[in-house]
Amino acid sequence: MKVENFVKIIGCDFFTGVPDSQLKALCDYLMDTYGIDPKHHIIAANEGNCAALAAGYHLATGMIPAVYMQNSGEGNIINPAASLLNDKVYAIPVVFIIGWRGEPGVHDEPQHIYQGEITVKLLEDMGIASFVIGKDTSENEAAEAMSGFKPLLEKGKDVAFIIRKGALTDSPKAEYKNANTMNREEIIRHIVKVSGEDPIISTTGKASRELFEIREANDQSHKYDFLTVGSMGHSSSIALGIAFNKPNRKIWCIDGDGAALMHMGAMALIGTNKPKNLVHIIINNGAHETVGGMPTAAADIDIIGIAKACGYTNAVSVDSFDMLDKELKKAKSLSELSLIEVKCSIGSRNDLGRPTTTTFDNKHSFMNYLKSL
Repeated sequence: MKVENFVKIIGCDFFTGVPDSQLKALCDYLMDTYGIDPKHHIIAANEGNCAALAAGYHLATGMIPAVYMQNSGEGNIINPAASLLNDKVYAIPVVFIIGWRGEPGVHDEPQHIYQGEITVKLLEDMGIASFVIGKDTSENEAAEAMSGFKPLLEKGKDVAFIIRKGALTDSPKAEYKNANTMNREEIIRHIVKVSGEDPIISTTGKASRELFEIREANDQSHKYDFLTVGSMGHSSSIALGIAFNKPNRKIWCIDGDGAALMHMGAMALIGTNKPKNLVHIIINNGAHETVGGMPTAAADIDIIGIAKACGYTNAVSVDSFDMLDKELKKAKSLSELSLIEVKCSIGSRNDLGRPTTTTFDNKHSFMNYLKSL
């Protein structure tokens, strides 16, 4: 189905969401049509944030908003969907558009499998009627589904379209880039060199995939790394929990700007506790690159100012490899909490692979390594 026609069928004038690779056609269409425009399209920090933005839009206009997300974001909307939007509370109607990763019977990565199994059930449990759109779904079928949703929306209920892989097509070609010169994979290679045998916790997406391949290329063990393949935004909290319990070992967290934004409260917790052995590295390309390159708010905010306000004692921003190496070595030698923001370009290798070990292998080898420290 052409994405433009799908948008017309929904009939919403305001969209907010967190980008998803399954919804890349929709994301590219919205960026091409509206860009980032508070009247029509906002890319939010997390899915709960989207639900609240949608609520504000409805309260101000009386119109129905659309919220898009990967199904992994369903967990983030449970609270606002149940305690704010629900028709037993404020009865705020929202059209959810959900990319179906891990659909049963369709091969996907381990972090998507269980989420895929419970995608429809979670919506059912929240009283949200849903309709699945696949490659063979006609525009008439989608229009009929939307027509059936309208009486529900008029009663203040929420509804959802679940989008299968490849269901939305014919999006405009979109190119996302910035003026930064450092490549993320090379940045991670520099981090690996300086961190040595220190444990690394890496964020979800391409950063963990690149870290895995760097270890392979270096003929190094993967026992040093915990790859946070799902649970976007929580790598720094995982690193904090490890740092508390391994106070005599330097712990490194490789984070992304989109992930750091998603649960920025983690920075306040880290800064308040000030673990002297934690190095928090935020690789900032101002983009949700793993799912297509759509922009984040991180390109326009002062991450260093935020870190210092949260209590990080050493916080710096770098935009060259000379500066990066200097600050990595400094952070390794210091006995204080450190944050390094690394300004990064958008892009990765076309042949970038995925980890060939299982998540269980990763967990056990990493835990055994921590026990030896």
